[in-house]
Amino acid sequence: MIRKTKILIAGGSHSDIPMIMAAKNLGCHVITSGNKPEELGHAYSDEYHKSDYSDNESMLSLSQQLDIDGICACSNDFSALSSAYVAEKLNLPGHDSYQTSQIIHHKDLYRNLSLNHKFSTPKFSSFDNIKDGLKSIENLDFPLMIKPVDLTGGKGITKINTTDEATPALEKAFSLSKSRRVIIEEFIAGSHHSLSIFLRDRQVVFSFSADEYYHYSEIPYMVSAASTPSIVPLDVEKKLVSESERMASLLMLEDGVFHIQYILKDNNPTITEICRRSPGDLYTKLVEYATGVDYASWIVKSSIGLDCSELVNAKPQGFFNRHCIVSSNAGEINNIIFDNTIKHNIIDKFMCNSPSDNIRNEPISKLGIIFLKFSSMDELLENSKKMNELIQVRTC
Repeated sequence: MIRKTKILIAGGSHSDIPMIMAAKNLGCHVITSGNKPEELGHAYSDEYHKSDYSDNESMLSLSQQLDIDGICACSNDFSALSSAYVAEKLNLPGHDSYQTSQIIHHKDLYRNLSLNHKFSTPKFSSFDNIKDGLKSIENLDFPLMIKPVDLTGGKGITKINTTDEATPALEKAFSLSKSRRVIIEEFIAGSHHSLSIFLRDRQVVFSFSADEYYHYSEIPYMVSAASTPSIVPLDVEKKLVSESERMASLLMLEDGVFHIQYILKDNNPTITEICRRSPGDLYTKLVEYATGVDYASWIVKSSIGLDCSELVNAKPQGFFNRHCIVSSNAGEINNIIFDNTIKHNIIDKFMCNSPSDNIRNEPISKLGIIFLKFSSMDELLENSKKMNELIQVRTC
């Protein structure tokens, strides 16, 4: 009997289900990991092992114990780092060096690279203690953004307008940063967007552009929705593609996903985040619905060193939105109400909880993700901006 290729997906949340299923469809034996056995993705894998994917040595030990053939990061930067670490130690294909992965996924290292090589980046300062952080404010213009260097999803980020607000914001950021490093950067007012691209031989062979929305008051810098086609002019996207290829050559990046988040002001894009792992909250399904490209499958293939030469570019065929359903209030879910004006636009719905579940002690509890298709760009933009009004969670 021929042994199946054993692939470890370093995670197993709802966001990772498309990659788990893609790996299984490739005929692999799929193993998931993480500290939370209750994560929804584990039910789709062939086996699960409780192991902290933010711990490099724990993941290396598990990978050696399981004798894996390949490793794929989940939709989390810590996983991207530990996957690169394991791949380097075990000589597995499909990953950048661990040092390169750190440069990309740690905000201070990435901004230093950008500054040195003239990539777009906000004016910033980085430090490892509150005293230096307070001193650095003297050289920056308000408003300012204070961020842990190693967290995503808006966690630990505070916008401040005065020096008096700095100390509690810095304390919050340092308390959440695993590496105990923080940056302060000047705030940029503009529209928010993402560009997810696929590199092959350090050239962009696929690109997907989306507009991003922030509806949460409790975590105001966490993306709650994305829509495509984007309002971003084509010349801006071309500029970002060119800069991505320049960075890929500079860092000698391996084939695979290269996901960018940026702010657009006066048609000038400023990159705020880059990652080399699947975007979260089923973003890959948005790509698939809009373009027909099974994005998760290509991410998995590149992560385990399979041939990706057949991937070609494809643009959105229609007007699509992906929206995360959340509750800002703790308590028992009474109902999730979809406005009648959008019910016919829903093309898919992934629910994380049942109506009888109890939401406990979380600033925001994600209940589900829906995908909608609209008939025009005007209809897409109008509804995307007010989705939290059109989908309401009632608790008691």
